Amino acid sequence: MRAAAVSALALALGASLAPAPVFAQAAPVPADVNGYPQLSLREALSLSAASDPALAGVEARRRAAEAGVRQADVRPNPNVGLMVENLPTLGGGDILGRTETTLTYEQRLERGGDRPARTALARAEGDLLLADARAAQLDRLELVQTAWAEALASEALLEIARERLNLAEAFQSEVSRRVNAARDPLFAGARAEAELAQAQIDFDQAEVGARMARVNLAKFWFGRSEFTLGADAFEDTSASRREAGPVAQIDLAAFDARRLIADAQVRVEQARAVPDPTVSLGVRHIWDNEVALVFGGSMPLQRYDRNEGAIARAQAEGVAAQADRRAFEIEREREILRLQVQLAAKASEARRIAEETLPQAERAVTLVREGFGRGGFTYNDVMSAQTALLQARARRVSILQAFHTDRARLDRLTGAHADLLGLETQP
Repeated sequence: MRAAAVSALALALGASLAPAPVFAQAAPVPADVNGYPQLSLREALSLSAASDPALAGVEARRRAAEAGVRQADVRPNPNVGLMVENLPTLGGGDILGRTETTLTYEQRLERGGDRPARTALARAEGDLLLADARAAQLDRLELVQTAWAEALASEALLEIARERLNLAEAFQSEVSRRVNAARDPLFAGARAEAELAQAQIDFDQAEVGARMARVNLAKFWFGRSEFTLGADAFEDTSASRREAGPVAQIDLAAFDARRLIADAQVRVEQARAVPDPTVSLGVRHIWDNEVALVFGGSMPLQRYDRNEGAIARAQAEGVAAQADRRAFEIEREREILRLQVQLAAKASEARRIAEETLPQAERAVTLVREGFGRGGFTYNDVMSAQTALLQARARRVSILQAFHTDRARLDRLTGAHADLLGLETQP
């Protein structure tokens, strides 16, 4: 009944997903006993990058940035004016006979490089928008890699639960035989039955947990969860022996864009400090049907406002952007170094548990069970030995999961998977 319930829940979870293919592949990949293909980390990240729902927003931001650059490169619009003079008062005579009408065309002339400065500012603002969008894409890949590590750990915990269930079944059979032979009291058989029931419950929960972890991972590309990850990927700690790259250029690009914005803003404010003249050309129609050409112009006087404060503010913001970039880079370098040390420590601990602790724990279980069969050990001795073995395996799974989680963070800080986004990668 428990197995049927777990199977029904697994089918319900699978039916809730879209009937899309698991992933595209150029060559056959290994499959498990159920015929499910094996999904690597690289394939999971590629599928997620291609299915990122934020891609439409990134493309829209790119078009918005291009539109902003085009708009910044537009010259000021001219003005058309109409002036009517010498209007008569009420009862003063002919309303059209003595009026003078002037039609003018005015154009402001930009001096000091206003248009190039505005265009550079718009281009830098567009670069900042795209840099933030790309950093968000890398953040999403980190979430995918973390979910991949959780799925690996859940499969490893499922194997531990399966081993515990097999041990409980074998031990329950042995205890039943001893109880039937009157070599052990009845309560020993009851305890063995209870242990078997709990092991079955834990296995069912671990099976559901592994299924849910795969579903959560597949949701990143809206696919189905009929795939396997493989124990080899979980055991692979080779990343601890590789030197990590520098800070991801995608993250630094945002600070570079802010510095360029500040520099462009300085040029904009300096251009605004240069007064722009306005020239006008017009035609005047005088009351006796004579026409005259008029010409004029104006120039702002910089008596009070020379835009010095705005220039100083933009310059200070440029200095702040450079300082923020350096502080951010130093902090990221420190975190990268810390993660490298943690990866090496966790890889060493996992290796030592596999080479030193687990063999001794397995040997202890074998010896205690053999002694129990001969009547030399008690039920508690067997359970203690089996618990110690399972705890050691669970401890190793926890360490390996933390290893892969730290690796996901390290890959994010160094932009290790930036090439999946079609972006410039680290050297």
